[in-house]
Amino acid sequence: MDLKTATALRRLRLVSAPEAISFLLLLVCSVLKRTTDFNAVPVMGAVHGGLFVLYVIFWADAWNRAKWSLKTAALYFVLSVLPTGGFFAERKLRREAEDAVIATRARKEGVVGA
Repeated sequence: MDLKTATALRRLRLVSAPEAISFLLLLVCSVLKRTTDFNAVPVMGAVHGGLFVLYVIFWADAWNRAKWSLKTAALYFVLSVLPTGGFFAERKLRREAEDAVIATRARKEGVVGA
């Protein structure tokens, strides 16, 4: 994995958890708006919208650089629109990065089949 691909995947991983948190907070704010006088939906909507746009931009970059299959790209996009999906995306991306580091080290050390 080259540096630009690793960077694209890292950016996607780093924005996925905050995007998921903002989605959950937006849902809480929506409920509070309907049940109380508290209305933070405009603020949280803007925050979540900005993070979602970043996620989609970083997702497209990662898809292009990592040469994901359509199935993998679709999975990461679907995870972005589920309330807790960003947490699963972050975990999966972290594991893929760790596996790539292990494979790179194994190739450098000459381990067969890595």
